[in-house]
Amino acid sequence: MTLASKPMTLQAYLNYDPGTETQYELVNGELVEMPPESDLNRRIAMFLVIYFAQRGIPPHRLTMKTEIVVSGAGATTRFPDVMVLSEDLATALEGASRSTVMPDMPPPLLVVEVVSPRQESRDYRYKRAEYAARGIAEYWIVDPMRQKVTLLEWVEGLYEETVYEGDTPIASLLFGVLTLTPSQILQGR
Repeated sequence: MTLASKPMTLQAYLNYDPGTETQYELVNGELVEMPPESDLNRRIAMFLVIYFAQRGIPPHRLTMKTEIVVSGAGATTRFPDVMVLSEDLATALEGASRSTVMPDMPPPLLVVEVVSPRQESRDYRYKRAEYAARGIAEYWIVDPMRQKVTLLEWVEGLYEETVYEGDTPIASLLFGVLTLTPSQILQGR
């Protein structure tokens, strides 16, 4: 569901208070209501946060549902399911009144999106271009419906795509070959 009759600026959005618990993304200047997460999507995101913490990434560099300002035809923000922050970005967010990665901040190292039903084009197409424009080193698309994990790695200014399915260990430029498979991620345990 989108709201607003004329495009909203980023500053107007950042000052916007709907007076409810409803969460919105700003997509090309329009408020778009975020549907509640499914239990599976929430479980997958939490599983990944715990996995990365067990691999030694400190808690202050792991976040769920931190907002990021990205490039679009108009002002656009996104709420990835999981982000791994660089030390510089974690420092830049310290003490912020709003957990939002602004355009003047470094990009996160990794963004993970768990695909929701009827949102495939948003995660595979639009966010891919938006995250590429931000220069995010890795973007993972975890797709429970298609039972696969798509790993997009930033190489020489473009994302190179590798698709993982079943029990094939995921190999990452950032993290190396992981003891992590799509089957484990998609079960969220």
